[in-house]
Amino acid sequence: MGSYKGEEQHHHHHHRNESNCVLVHGPIIVGAGPSGLATSACLKQQSVPSLILEKSDCIASLWQHRTYDRLKLHLPKQFCELPLLGFPHNFPKYPTKHQFISYMETYASHFSIKPRFNQAVIKAEFDHVLGFWRVKTQDFEYISRWLIVATGENAEPVIPDIPGIDRFKGRVVHTSLYKSGSVFKNQRVLVVGCGNSGMEVCLDLCRFNVIPHMVVRNTVHVLPREMFGFSTFGIAMALVKWFPLKLVDKLLLLLANFTLGNTDQIGLRRPKTGPIELKNVTGKTPVLDVGALSQIKSGKIKVMEGVKEITRNGAKFVDGQEKEIDSIILATGYKSNVPTWLK
Repeated sequence: MGSYKGEEQHHHHHHRNESNCVLVHGPIIVGAGPSGLATSACLKQQSVPSLILEKSDCIASLWQHRTYDRLKLHLPKQFCELPLLGFPHNFPKYPTKHQFISYMETYASHFSIKPRFNQAVIKAEFDHVLGFWRVKTQDFEYISRWLIVATGENAEPVIPDIPGIDRFKGRVVHTSLYKSGSVFKNQRVLVVGCGNSGMEVCLDLCRFNVIPHMVVRNTVHVLPREMFGFSTFGIAMALVKWFPLKLVDKLLLLLANFTLGNTDQIGLRRPKTGPIELKNVTGKTPVLDVGALSQIKSGKIKVMEGVKEITRNGAKFVDGQEKEIDSIILATGYKSNVPTWLK
């Protein structure tokens, strides 16, 4: 960051000495995603300065760099807006990826939030002698009494170890690098994973004459995105205020079976624990169906049991089937990277 000295004059809340130490008067926030921006805005409203360190070159980098083109919010906008400044009134019920990014950018400029970009935190540890956090990036050491971690749960892609995947001669891509099904036109594609990403990627692939083979390794709760014109999530949140969680789960599953049918019959086995309880206990989110289920029922998306191994040009499955495959998409989710740098 060569422009540092010039910037420093604007940032009267931060002082730098010659040894590349920056003293921050207020909390250091790691991550310029929705959480980091919201935290900074709320602090600012209370007249507390803060400094956001962001490893990429933009705000909401996961949204900007690692999401597919057709992505929309899975929940209605009122559940996804940030504090102090809501979505524009003309946004649809389920804003698109581009609308959400534009909202984030408007939010940052409205509150004059200016993160330090290209500052990847290598190490953050509390100095017990000084009573301060020391936060190291590749360029500087930032020092503050407070540290707020806002890096989310989606910092690093999870790449599973599937036997034989090294010898596969086709393309292997994680959903974090998937943009559109157009590059897979007319191919046979193996999609590993059946969460929201896996389902939505399969749906997208169907638009390009692809027959996706979706590997369902675990049990999964699929719920309709809406029930009787109301968002399923909205219904669940309202009911949980009045009724025991287990009862709400039973009701949701009753309604889901009524609208979607028994998903076990199409290879999507439900967990024993209800959807909200499972989310609370394990963090595993239910899948909100946006159309993939009807494609599974009509045979356009094939549901496969676990992969036994990958061959040079295909896959062997645990049930004995073998298929030729042109490409593999890993819809295997993400993990937090906080344990690697927070001491």
